[in-house]
Amino acid sequence: MSLPHVLVLHGWTGSGPDHWQSWLARTVSEHGGLADMPHFSDPDEPDLTTWLRELDTHLEAAPTDRERVVVAHSLGCYLWLHHAARQNIGHVDRVLLVAPPAPDYPERAIKSFFPAPLDPAGLRRAATETRLVVGDGDPYCPMPVAKQLAEALRIEVDVLPGAAHINTDAGYGEWPAVLKWVRSKTVPLSPR
Repeated sequence: MSLPHVLVLHGWTGSGPDHWQSWLARTVSEHGGLADMPHFSDPDEPDLTTWLRELDTHLEAAPTDRERVVVAHSLGCYLWLHHAARQNIGHVDRVLLVAPPAPDYPERAIKSFFPAPLDPAGLRRAATETRLVVGDGDPYCPMPVAKQLAEALRIEVDVLPGAAHINTDAGYGEWPAVLKWVRSKTVPLSPR
């Protein structure tokens, strides 16, 4: 079986070269998979409509002869939730939502993404399987809120002890567990 096509969705301000998302895209490519890590327009002042249009372009370009996997971090999770709530969208095989901020996160720059649709039926139309991964101690999303989000979406959640926002500040440069999940759906996901 060929390795999947992985579409990596960054969050607010993007993911730098030391972020686990950049590492994942490089590693998937090095091992014979296909990785697409778009740089969405104006990541410091993101616009939902623009990002959805750009996401559509990348999804339309994704090959259909192999498994299609989406890995979203932070605000990229809400981009996916908005995408999944729309009608007549393409279907992917698996989605991993990693460290979304709380649905009422107060930052003005990302307000166009909120409120986000919490549509379990939409998630099932958009992907065969969707999973949530959150870090214990995430300053942008308290654990009770993360668990409520998983319940509202009716998806499985993995909690990583001490992983905070699962970013470079929390020590997530290389993250072998996410690569294992991409390659073989290994769950639950574990810390780095």
